[in-house]
Amino acid sequence: MTAVLEIDDLNVHFGAVAAVRGISLAVQRGETHCLVGESGCGKSVSALSVMGLLPRGARASAARIMFADTDLCRLSERRMARLRGDRMAMIFQEPMTSLNPAYTIGSQMTEVLRRHRGASHGDAATRAAAMLERVGVSAPEMRLGQFPHQLSGGLRQRVMIAMALLCEPELLIADEPTTALDVTVQAQILRLLAGLQRELGLAVLLITHDLGIVARTAHRVSVMYAGEIVEQATVAELFAAPTHPYTRGLLASIPVPGKVRRGERLGSIPGIVPAIGPDFIGCAFRDRCAQAIDSCAAPVPVREMSNEHRYRCRLDPAWSEQNRCELVTAKAGSSSTHP
Repeated sequence: MTAVLEIDDLNVHFGAVAAVRGISLAVQRGETHCLVGESGCGKSVSALSVMGLLPRGARASAARIMFADTDLCRLSERRMARLRGDRMAMIFQEPMTSLNPAYTIGSQMTEVLRRHRGASHGDAATRAAAMLERVGVSAPEMRLGQFPHQLSGGLRQRVMIAMALLCEPELLIADEPTTALDVTVQAQILRLLAGLQRELGLAVLLITHDLGIVARTAHRVSVMYAGEIVEQATVAELFAAPTHPYTRGLLASIPVPGKVRRGERLGSIPGIVPAIGPDFIGCAFRDRCAQAIDSCAAPVPVREMSNEHRYRCRLDPAWSEQNRCELVTAKAGSSSTHP
């Protein structure tokens, strides 16, 4: 497969805080690559870095960020603006606030086509209505004349997806596209994205903290913690043999029907994601990890379980293979078994 997006050694700092630390990943054409982790791990900041939308005051650097045959690190803001919304697009995290409340749905959607494709207002409106219908919005012509507050959360999310796909991009970054939606609408949105991906051959970077979504949609997974990728694998390998203690903790926190008895304590990871300074050394998860040892305060190697499966931890592959079914959830030693 052809890589549509390749990120190599991306770092982002906000003052003295290292929000993203040396992440590298690739998204292939027609593939969904999930970036997963708790809130505050740097997932959204990574996505905004790719799109060139970091807030003022952020300092970003990378060896390279290749989009198709273009290094985004070397582009001027003007050239980046030509790509953004055209060949690469993003669905932002919160559908309730991502649309401008002062403009109609139609004016916000047609602007994309008029800016990037030079379409007339009439042609842009026709294509916008067709795209709304394509993503399952009823009465699309009527919706173009409505304001965001007149639509439900599910409809607003579909509008965001339609807007992102208007120019048929090669790369779609979806930042928690089902946040705040009920489970029925969530399932509809995920099916919609999967169908559009097959139809258009999209490369999708999907950001989520929900491992259930990862299991249903991903081809490859990067688990992110405290600004760095701690485990990377195909979705089959990650769920069959989770290796990093943080990944095990995430999986153990999922209630399993038929396995968790009524009144039984659910799995959890104690503590919170730390703020990492620029001079931090060692494993950022060590204060929350039941397997932490003194050497976890030293630089942590990247180990390989296979060609497709890497993790950043002091635990050696033999230990991980022997204990891969034991999902550590607390420093006190509580654990659960993944089915």
